[in-house]
Amino acid sequence: MAGYQRRIIDDSIDELFPSFAAICLEGARAIGKTSTGRQRAKATLDLDLPEIRQLVQADPKYLSRVDTPVLIDEWQHVPEIWDRVRRLVDSDSTGERFILAGSAAPVGARLHSGAGRIIRFRMRPLSVAERDLATPTVRVRDLLDGVTPDIQGSSDVELHDYVREILASGFPQARQMSDRARRVWLDDYIERVITHDFAEQGHRIRRPELLRGWLRGYASATASATTFTKIGATLDPGESTGPTKKTSIAYRDVLGSLFLLDQVDAWSPQQQILARTALAPKHFLADPAMAARLLNLNEAKLLSAAEPATNNGDRTRLGDFFEALAALSLQTYAAANDAQVSHFRDHDGRHEIDFIVHRGHAEAVGFEVKLKSSITDHDVRHLLWLKESAPDQIVDLVVINTGAYAYRRPDGVAVIPLALLTA
Repeated sequence: MAGYQRRIIDDSIDELFPSFAAICLEGARAIGKTSTGRQRAKATLDLDLPEIRQLVQADPKYLSRVDTPVLIDEWQHVPEIWDRVRRLVDSDSTGERFILAGSAAPVGARLHSGAGRIIRFRMRPLSVAERDLATPTVRVRDLLDGVTPDIQGSSDVELHDYVREILASGFPQARQMSDRARRVWLDDYIERVITHDFAEQGHRIRRPELLRGWLRGYASATASATTFTKIGATLDPGESTGPTKKTSIAYRDVLGSLFLLDQVDAWSPQQQILARTALAPKHFLADPAMAARLLNLNEAKLLSAAEPATNNGDRTRLGDFFEALAALSLQTYAAANDAQVSHFRDHDGRHEIDFIVHRGHAEAVGFEVKLKSSITDHDVRHLLWLKESAPDQIVDLVVINTGAYAYRRPDGVAVIPLALLTA
């Protein structure tokens, strides 16, 4: 397809699809699943279209006759498609036959897990490395391998460029728009989630303003591990009561099924010294631009350092959003290396590590995210404590920052500008 922007996930799909008859691309609406699937498909069945849904529902054997590889787009509209594909794979496991793409989990459907037959790939909005801001010079793969790679490279990306990227969005379509058009697009996206997508997921919203307020509360909790009760207590002026805990959990579950939440769970290492950890997840929406839009943040507000801490324009908030941009990117880089992203905070808050990228309980890399160009000994103290506490698990230490140069400090900590990091 002319003009297709290759994604990091394409390398994993190219490597694994020949070994599996069916794969499933999952992720929020409009992040590029259809475009990625079409790169490999001879035919496309768009189940968003009523006539295509009627065709596959009326003829259960249709899938066995269609040219393959076939992309079955928005498959959740006909949930029985999942089991049909699974049975076809059971009868013929030849690789590269079916690509399912979906932006929501089907409601109320009792489906086989598809384990061993349908391999799932989570797609996310564009990571920083996929936005062509600079030529990355450091790979998460090398950091995880524990070979203590050379850290080098330089970038012209500055703080204001990162701020623009926070607002520019990782949704491919939105990135091509003017600033005003992008704001309108994001507003419409959020409105559709509230008025349409929740209903499609079987959850009637009687008070849309309550859900909007909860979403703003979640956006305000970006990069924090605050409780859902506190998120639910975030109200607009004039609102007398917030959603109940039960309602907040329902909101979370539906937004999760729409792939619009991308929380980072707590890391639970095996070492006794690290056993007493706080287990609350860190909160992130799928795209930092969506969170910024919910809070009506623009470039001037994010860059302002003069506003009081109660205002949305302070630098602490910009640090949270820079961390969200790093989290989005690390999720993509980790997935490309069969790794997970977690965070660490001990029970009394004395030690906190922004992110741990790890493969199970084996290789793990600690990441701190700093909204600054110059890194001091004070900035790496928690990372060095982590290495001392879990020397057999922690294979490397990294500070992600906004500077111009990537290098390794004498104490072994790698300093890497976000624009220079990739999978």
